Order: sequence, then structure tokens, then C-alpha cells
Amino acid sequence: MTAPTDSDPTPAEPIELTDRLQRWRLVLGGEADTSCGAAGGTLREMDQALAALYEPEGANGLGKRKGGRGNSSPSVARWLGDIRKYFPSSVVQIMQHDAMQRLNLREMLLQPEMLETAHADVHLVANLVALSGVIPDATKDTARQVVRKVVDQLLERLQEPMRSAVSGALNRSQRNRRPRHAEIDWNRTIRANLQHWQPSLRTIVPQTLVGYGRKARRPQREVILCIDQSGSMAASVVYSSIFGAVMASLPAVATKLVVFDTVVVDMTEKLDDPVDLLFGVQLGGGTDINGAVGYCQSLIQEPRNTILVLISDLFEGGVEAGLLRRAQELVEAGVQFITLLALSDEGAPSYDRELAAKLAALGVPSFACTPDAFPGLMAAAIRRDDVGAWAAGQGIKTSRPPG
Repeated sequence: MTAPTDSDPTPAEPIELTDRLQRWRLVLGGEADTSCGAAGGTLREMDQALAALYEPEGANGLGKRKGGRGNSSPSVARWLGDIRKYFPSSVVQIMQHDAMQRLNLREMLLQPEMLETAHADVHLVANLVALSGVIPDATKDTARQVVRKVVDQLLERLQEPMRSAVSGALNRSQRNRRPRHAEIDWNRTIRANLQHWQPSLRTIVPQTLVGYGRKARRPQREVILCIDQSGSMAASVVYSSIFGAVMASLPAVATKLVVFDTVVVDMTEKLDDPVDLLFGVQLGGGTDINGAVGYCQSLIQEPRNTILVLISDLFEGGVEAGLLRRAQELVEAGVQFITLLALSDEGAPSYDRELAAKLAALGVPSFACTPDAFPGLMAAAIRRDDVGAWAAGQGIKTSRPPG
């Protein structure tokens, strides 16, 4: 599958309003509650998305957005995802352009100097990625430079811990007691044979050799990152792209990265450049987790050597029963299936607690994870440790089975 182009977006099916009174309520805003009735359920969420842009204060705080050098608001990326979820593409384009004019986004994106002086962080990257289809041509190069700057900073911070954790876990999981000379781990061999010190020879006569493991001609583990690209998961998409690129550079790990909303897009071929990968992501839209997990299931060749990491808040717009059936099949086949409710510094997000509990009952641990903890998580999974026990040891709260 290939990613949809900017000229041919594939948003979620927009919500159809058949009630004329509901339409008027959305047009008139909160002041029409007494005459048209208060908005509830999905209508309320649509009203909040509209209020964030067209009411003075903004229901989600977007209307209060001001210029400056502070951290960019993560609610912008969430809002961009919401409008793709609830409105048809023609309306989404209008609202995005209105947001650029009304919320100072347009001023920032039209003037490279302002973008260059903005505080570059994960949330700014998420907003630029979400707006990549409407960024003016004159500013696209600057936007890409900003994204590159943040990606490079994240790589500097996270690359070595990730490589060390994964490589160390692979070495430990593949150790053997009959290594060839080139495969001997001398530090561990010496420590294992200290009791065999020969004073007369002033040396150790090793009785046990500890090896790194024979160099595999093929990858020792397959890792699939399956990422929900709805607006609420924007920061998680950025961090997942970084970690995916790092793992893809390790020959012993075959890494695949898949993003999804209502459409599944395999981004594995872009893992060599996280910036290209991020600009190929289309933040927002609906969510079909069952369809995405089904696609990932088709990629698995060796279940017992495969780690599937689903990164999603679990608000399923597809078939929940189908998702649970697939999860059970994967676990029974030997796949290490882990659900991360978020991969970000913000902690546990709003998520579907009932679905998380049902997955936990099937042996799929669900919890939020920070970027700094993610290398340790992957090391534990590679060693085939109990991931739930690892999370508990880190003080991470996991979802519990119902009952």
C-alpha cells in the first residue's frame, strides 16, 4: 500500500446530519442552546471543534493561542484530527485555511522568519505535519528544516540508548556455551571463571566459555510498529518514527512501521529518513484498529520471533470483536503483542479502558510509555521477559482484565 497524496486525501466518513435543527445549532453555536437544544454526544464534539475556531475564546483553547516562543499547544494537532473525523474534505480545507488566518497559524507559516524563531518541539513538528498539505510553497523548506532540527535533537537523545538496549538484549538472548573464538564475550567469560585462577601460571584457565551468540544470517527479531495517526496521537507518531528509524538501522532487527486511520499505510520504505516518513503521515481521521492489526498480521512470518507494538488510544471505529479475535490468534501463535496507549512525555491519555481491559485478559498488556522508557521496554520484549512485570518494575500502571 502507498500513502495517500495531499491532492487525494482519504479522510474518515464525515458525520451526516439529517436533523435541520442540529444543523442550525452548529451554525449558531452555544448561544442557540435554548432555541435549538444543547449539543450532546457526537454533535457536541463537532460543536467543540467549530467553537475552537469560530468562537472568540475557543472551546479547546485554540482561540486563546498567541504568538511567542513558548511550547506549541498539542491541542492544535488534536483539533486538526477532529475536523478530519467529523467533516468532509472540502470543509476541512476551508477550516484549515480559516485556522491559519484566525489563530496566527497562517502568520507563522507564511513567514519563514517566525517559524525559524518558534520554539521547536515535538508538538510543533506534529502541527507542521498535520498542516503539511496547506503549508505555502515558500515556507515548506523552512518547515522541513524545523522538523529536521527536532528530529536530529531527538535522535541525539534517544538513538544510543535505543541501540544499546536492543543490541544488548539480542546478545543476551542469543548467548551460547560453545562459541567460536571470534564470538567469545571475554569480559563475561573471565567473570564466570574467576574461581579457576591459577597462581602459578598467573592466569585463568576457563572452564566455561560465554559467547555473544553466532552472528545470524537473518534478523533475530521482527518488530512491527502499528501507529494510530489520529490527531490525539500526534506526539506518539513523532517518537515512533524516531525509534522505528533507529531499529531499522540494526541488521539483527527487521523493523516495519505501519500507520493507520481508516486506511492502512505501510511506511517501512521510508524508515531510513524519519523526516520523509513524518511528511508522509496524514494526521487525523477515523480509526480502524482491527483493519490495521489485520494488515500487520499478514506481515508476520515467524510469530515466536515477532514483537507487535500497537500504539493507540484504543478508541476503535472498526470491528471490536474482530480486533479481539485477531489479538487472541496472535498471542496463541506466540507473537509478543503490546499496546502502548501513548508514546510521549504527557503520560496516560484518554483511552478506551474497557477495550484495554479486554486486551489485557487476552495477554496483551496495555499502558502508556515515555520515550525514555521505550528502549527498556523493547529490550525486555526481545529477551522475552514478562512485559507486564517489567512495566510494574518501572512504576508504570497497566490495564487490568475486567472483573
